Amino acid sequence: MSRAIAVLRPEPGNAATATAIEALGLTAIRLPLFEVRAIDWTPPDVTRYDALLLTSANALRHAGPGLATLRGLPVHAVGDATAAAARDAGLEVVAVGDRDGAALVAAAAVSGVRRGLLLGGRDRAVEEHPIIAEAIAVYASEPLAIPIEALDQLAGSVVLIHSARAARRVADLIDRAGIDRRTVRLAAISAAAADAAGGDWERVAAAASPDGAALIALARSLAD
Repeated sequence: MSRAIAVLRPEPGNAATATAIEALGLTAIRLPLFEVRAIDWTPPDVTRYDALLLTSANALRHAGPGLATLRGLPVHAVGDATAAAARDAGLEVVAVGDRDGAALVAAAAVSGVRRGLLLGGRDRAVEEHPIIAEAIAVYASEPLAIPIEALDQLAGSVVLIHSARAARRVADLIDRAGIDRRTVRLAAISAAAADAAGGDWERVAAAASPDGAALIALARSLAD
């Protein structure tokens, strides 16, 4: 019997991922750890930058009408989902990273970017780099209260990890609930996210690329 797969990401992504898992005939545990909300921001003068750096589709989902002012900037995006959301918003994607934000910024630097604008969340894995001229937060990811009894279902499951922040929080919650980490397997969106969860898990693996399809395929292999 396959293990249940726990989806921790915020809505609306949580429902979409859980539905995709259930379409494979597997059991999905829907347990969002955060709620994402838009925050006010002021679009900058785009002439100050030579590229737009995007590490999450949430930035595009919550940026609002101000996003249109950035359409003249070439986009460097992490993962196919973020790239697709950027194209849907009318932005020109010139590079798609297959790892994490740090790797994307490093690759952008090699490609010649010198004054990048990083549009993202209030809590970011990538904070500083010589090519990041400015980082603007357009959304916030707020922790949700999780009842201890809701965590019991994570024992013996495969837990999807979409970010380093989620990794740290679920590790803390599992420890607080008294669940043995050695009964839990982790499927992480990146090596950085996997590392953030710490050790002592039954198994930990990182997806081959930072996108939902690769992560679900990894979780499916770990569930058997």
